[in-house]
Amino acid sequence: MVPRPTARRLAAAAAIVLTLAASGCGGDDEDAGRAPATVRIALDFTPNAVHAPIFAAARTGADRRHGIRLDVERPGSQPDSLKALTSGAADVGVLDIQDLAIARAKGADVVAIGALVQRPLGALVTQPQISRPKDLDGRTAGVSGLPSDGPFLKAIVEDDGGDYGSIRQVTIGFAAVSALLGRKVDAVPVFWNVEGIVLKQKGRRFNEFRIDEYGAPRFPEVVLVTTTRLLREQRGRVLDTLRAIRDGARSVRQDPDPAIREIARESGDADLGLVRAQFAALRPIVDPELTLRRAVIEQWAVFTQRVGLLDTAPDVDAAFAFGLR
Repeated sequence: MVPRPTARRLAAAAAIVLTLAASGCGGDDEDAGRAPATVRIALDFTPNAVHAPIFAAARTGADRRHGIRLDVERPGSQPDSLKALTSGAADVGVLDIQDLAIARAKGADVVAIGALVQRPLGALVTQPQISRPKDLDGRTAGVSGLPSDGPFLKAIVEDDGGDYGSIRQVTIGFAAVSALLGRKVDAVPVFWNVEGIVLKQKGRRFNEFRIDEYGAPRFPEVVLVTTTRLLREQRGRVLDTLRAIRDGARSVRQDPDPAIREIARESGDADLGLVRAQFAALRPIVDPELTLRRAVIEQWAVFTQRVGLLDTAPDVDAAFAFGLR
């Protein structure tokens, strides 16, 4: 005969059940009540439309819905998201894909996990008398001093049949707009979605030559990166970060106005018309899924070696984590 439970035993059993439920053991609510994990994300540049999905993820609560809290690290006067990432000051960074290749060639153990845009953003902007890149032969180009500037200039000029070696390069830092407006140089490499839009709104005529119209594949210019150690040891947190930013990207696409106002504020109360124009320029090349496309990345890797950015093509499988969901 099975003994009937006493009232005391029933009370004890009920207490155990309540304790397990409160601690979240063994159910879908395992993480209920737990504070979201903070993910520090370092920007590569002054906040602009490229970064809108990240800010939107935090503003709309998409990050908390995925169990994390995005802490967006604004850049200083010299943005260095790579340094923040490799020093442990950030968990995820925004990085130009060329800088990712250079960093890995120098031994940095970082890996791309997603793409914020699906097209190169680099363009060579010239004074109006330069009607094509080869017209720069014997003239002056302003460069920032970044190692990618020379190969970038070389790729565009030589694809048009010009003599890259004849161009005099002067370092202007990040003063591309003022250098062109002041006619101090004949050409500068810029981001067509940032400085390019600023120059167009100045009312002066300039010519713009985009890198993917001169021999480059349509590679994703701006990528999200993390360290391979963090991806290996905290893969779930990395995936939650990507999911939150995807939600942020969808939010921006569905209702861009809040994102436009936010980016204008984050970039120092920038003109809303300017920010709106930057958003409009980027919209066709933003992929809310943040997809890294292997075939395109492989073409880009060959391109980096061909134009002299690197001595050997990057190891695509080591530098990119494809298919993270």
